[in-house]
Amino acid sequence: MTPDEFVVTPYEVRGRIDYIRLREMFGTQALTNELLARLHSLTGGELSPLLTRGVYFSHRDLGWVLDQFAKNSPFFLYSGRGPSGPLHTSHLVPFELCQWLQQRLGVRMFIQITDDEKFWARPGLSREQTAYWGLENLYDLLALGFDPKRTHVFFDSRSISALYPLAVRVARKVPYSTVKAVFGFKPSTNIGLVFYTALQTVPCFWPSWAEGRSVPCLIPCGIDQDPHFRVTRDLAESLGYPKPALLHSQMIPGLLGDAAMSTTGDREENALFLNDSPKTVEKKVRQAFTGGRTTVEEQRRLGATPEICSVWALWRTRFAKSETEFQEVTRDCRSGALLCGDCKSKVLERVHAFYREHAAAREKVKDWAESTIITAAPKPL
Repeated sequence: MTPDEFVVTPYEVRGRIDYIRLREMFGTQALTNELLARLHSLTGGELSPLLTRGVYFSHRDLGWVLDQFAKNSPFFLYSGRGPSGPLHTSHLVPFELCQWLQQRLGVRMFIQITDDEKFWARPGLSREQTAYWGLENLYDLLALGFDPKRTHVFFDSRSISALYPLAVRVARKVPYSTVKAVFGFKPSTNIGLVFYTALQTVPCFWPSWAEGRSVPCLIPCGIDQDPHFRVTRDLAESLGYPKPALLHSQMIPGLLGDAAMSTTGDREENALFLNDSPKTVEKKVRQAFTGGRTTVEEQRRLGATPEICSVWALWRTRFAKSETEFQEVTRDCRSGALLCGDCKSKVLERVHAFYREHAAAREKVKDWAESTIITAAPKPL
């Protein structure tokens, strides 16, 4: 692979990603200042840092969803998690935006825990493991502050009675040639993964089916998940449902300097897991890849490059409390006023505080998490 080459699919992310080129390749739209201004107005004069700092950069039909909301036709939010182990901090990015939108707009949130898909996709995982991690991951996601009354969960193996009636209709619309072309499935691919596209599509349409009317759907997700929903959007109108809109985030860099915080190949040092001990967190951040120079003198003189730094990515996505602070960290990094060791010490204080707060919130959601899981279809189909 040359320096200019990269791969972005739902199952693989490699190389240094050119996001402008990737947006053109996928045929998505730029997240413009005009759209951000409209969202800013709807949310009472504020925007999530994930939006203002460019973490979310692309969309499909966001303008239409905002039009519908302004006409008193609220959208619902949908995002999902494939449970293969503990969550790491980059897994939280779509859910943090969803929680922020739910809190300010009062919209419903649908979460899909795809324990079936991970069992099909990862030969080394047992059904017991994916089910176990599904519940553990759900606790971590709900702990971000979702409203129990407006949050609903499809836990695939437990919600199949709710999903399957509509999945049957979806599956009939998706030829094998489509999923083969979109996902690159080989002849050896098990039929579970082939069928999974139908199951992942169902939450996009479920409220419309349940209520007998068109309910707009907005899906914040990593840009790598866009291919799944291109298939969904292509068949939506043939089923009588609105196309889901999407908001795409960039991939969050790994601690080792990779394009994405993935732990494929057992590279545990590449990510901050939510169940990491304080000692482990400290070790990982101290050893993290930076955009700094080889010597202190050189960095003081030439400055660092924040855009390639995994520690700066932590500030960008979560740990800078204000835009002023984020701009200050970025400016001082670039000028050489802030050295990498000092930057790591500062961000570690925020990481440790976040872990403590999240652990406390996680214990509280266990009392109501089960009540969010949907187990029955709303009506016959």
